[in-house]
Amino acid sequence: MIQPVTPDYAALEATPVATTPFAHVVVPHFITPADLRALATSMPDIRSGGSFPPAALSLSPLMAGLVAELEGPRLRQAIATKFDLDLDAAPTMLTLRGRTRAKDGRIHRDSDSKRVTVLLYLNPADEAAWARHEGCLRLLRNGHDLEDFAAEIPPVNGTLLIFPNGPDTWHGHRQYVGPRHTIQLNYMTNDTRARNELRRHRLSALTKRLPWVA
Repeated sequence: MIQPVTPDYAALEATPVATTPFAHVVVPHFITPADLRALATSMPDIRSGGSFPPAALSLSPLMAGLVAELEGPRLRQAIATKFDLDLDAAPTMLTLRGRTRAKDGRIHRDSDSKRVTVLLYLNPADEAAWARHEGCLRLLRNGHDLEDFAAEIPPVNGTLLIFPNGPDTWHGHRQYVGPRHTIQLNYMTNDTRARNELRRHRLSALTKRLPWVA
């Protein structure tokens, strides 16, 4: 019997909201070390860059269970309470990444159709690039200077990052090329733009499963 991954919700509930450079929460070891070791042998085989919907991948039962848990009501309610948001009717969009390309990590803010961004990092801490600050997400004070950051989050050890999106939620990371396992979950708006984005998300799941797509 596969023991499901149990995120550390108590740690999330106990972590205060940081306000600089914008409201966010960072929870180290949201995925416990034992669960992270189990997941290490269950990662989907993602050989190219970009984001992949779960339906585009062959997920192990352990990873599929984690995806279902993240899209479930417990995390939704914890985030709503933490940031004083009403997320009851917010659609979700979840993607997985397995590799980072040279063009990734440029300074950006997420689209207006994404109300909240949730990032879960599933990489071991022994990659030398993290010590060089490559691929470590920076929460920035502006939209043009990657070195002007208020927080830097190495993508390791089951760390969870959550932030509501806004006009100044700039973030990015130094260039890194290589394996970098991330789950991104977004709570979406209920408008035409979000519906179009979700429609593209579903189409992506179909096309990325086709045998001629790398």
